[in-house]
Amino acid sequence: MGLIEPPELLLRRHPLTVDDYHRMAQAGVLGPEARVELIEGEIIDMATIGTRHAATVKRLLHLLRASVDAATVVSVQDPLRLGTHSEPQPDLMLLAPRADFYADAHPTAQDVLLLIEVSDTTSRYDREIKLPLYARHGVCEVWIVDLDEGVLRTYRNPRGKSNAKRYTEVVETATPGVLTPQALPSLRIDASKLLP
Repeated sequence: MGLIEPPELLLRRHPLTVDDYHRMAQAGVLGPEARVELIEGEIIDMATIGTRHAATVKRLLHLLRASVDAATVVSVQDPLRLGTHSEPQPDLMLLAPRADFYADAHPTAQDVLLLIEVSDTTSRYDREIKLPLYARHGVCEVWIVDLDEGVLRTYRNPRGKSNAKRYTEVVETATPGVLTPQALPSLRIDASKLLP
């Protein structure tokens, strides 16, 4: 009688690289209107953007534009390259300034000064899949605006070994006030009206 292989050996996966993903888009395999992102080598359908989600992103964009200096790049639902196999599209990012506004390449974790995800139907996915990905790649600070639970969660200081990095400072509040991103100590964002 032969040896039985463990189940994980029966399913061999071929994770896509970011370059594969881009080639698929260029070849038309992924249509121009496809709402997908690449997470750990797999193409993931993104949730449809509802009105609460869209309004919150607009409100955040208004707050950020009124607060940041002209040098900081505000990025809305744009790709973020995280290593060889991931390119998520966070709702908002504040990026370090670059003269080309990232025309030559998408930003990486080292370019991110603050990353914000707005969650209504995606709270668990954002917390359990995307947040650990951001920590592993060293995104310094992430805010998750959870509309269903009515809370703002802030995550800072990713620490640990490369594949086991976690955010060491986590704060959850239903009544956010004026917030200051760690990488932008002179910035004051009044988040008091962010949550319904």
